[in-house]
Amino acid sequence: MRQPDSNMITTDIDRAIAVLQQDGLVAIPTETVYGLAANAYSEVAVRKIFALKQRPLSNPLIVHIPSTEVLDEIALHIPDVAWKLAEKCWPGPLTLLLEKRAHIPEVVTAGKDTVAVRVPAHPLTRALLENLPFPLVAPSANPFGSISPTRAEHVSKYFGKELEVILDGGECRKGLESTIVGFEHGQPVLYRRGSIPAEEIEKITGPLKAVTNNDEAPLAPGMQSRHYAPDTPTILTDDVAGKLGALEGKKIGLLLFQNPVEHKDVVHCEILSASGNLEEAASNLYAALHRLDGAALDMIVAERVPDTGLGKTINDKLERASAVKPTMP
Repeated sequence: MRQPDSNMITTDIDRAIAVLQQDGLVAIPTETVYGLAANAYSEVAVRKIFALKQRPLSNPLIVHIPSTEVLDEIALHIPDVAWKLAEKCWPGPLTLLLEKRAHIPEVVTAGKDTVAVRVPAHPLTRALLENLPFPLVAPSANPFGSISPTRAEHVSKYFGKELEVILDGGECRKGLESTIVGFEHGQPVLYRRGSIPAEEIEKITGPLKAVTNNDEAPLAPGMQSRHYAPDTPTILTDDVAGKLGALEGKKIGLLLFQNPVEHKDVVHCEILSASGNLEEAASNLYAALHRLDGAALDMIVAERVPDTGLGKTINDKLERASAVKPTMP
């Protein structure tokens, strides 16, 4: 990571508006993670996101709008159940994958006929969107595949002086990406686990079909088998003590759900929630991974959390973070 430049971190949305209107990039806070934002209608601006993140052009982006009333300017043939989800969950951490209108640039949707869209809940970003004549695309403000940022300082360390403005909205309240739901032949589909547990979505949609992995041509963000990953090699396990015994002599960092584990090789330990609260664990996950990744460790050993509700989302992120890097041809 680069050293942070505090001059770019601000709460002044007028500075952000000026940059965005000139096809520049701005980091914005949401309730989930910080996003790297650009004018969704400008192909020039959108391509800058892909270049800065080193993100494959085959991976579509999410369009952020100020309110539900704007949805039919972005999408068409919107199912009734999608409107019900929007009414229940927006503003908030739900992304809907819908049929796109023709004026949405193909670079936004990776050439697909669907567009991902949501209304973020963070007040600073909602104020920004309400003062812009265009929606924003805003994938996470990090190099592609790296740990998502939940603080302005995380973004600054990633991108140094490559951004003029990082809007500082404090620490992200949810701390995990939005849940992505779409529709195939009228059937609701879960494309990405996120801050709203699937069980909550199913109260409105009925049973969800899960299609959450696709490395070649993902229909939605976050479907890569390796993602959200530290540079430090990471192992996910149900048996922390057993893994520690097999890593004798290495400098180990632990990412634990609730209870500490003592071992002579552990030099850094992060507890996600001492009270065993999955919402607290979710909000702390990425910040804890950032600290571990900066601790000069040989290995991170992450403990699988209870696989229920938000625990399924946390485990999904940790499974992708611990996946083996693909070998280069």
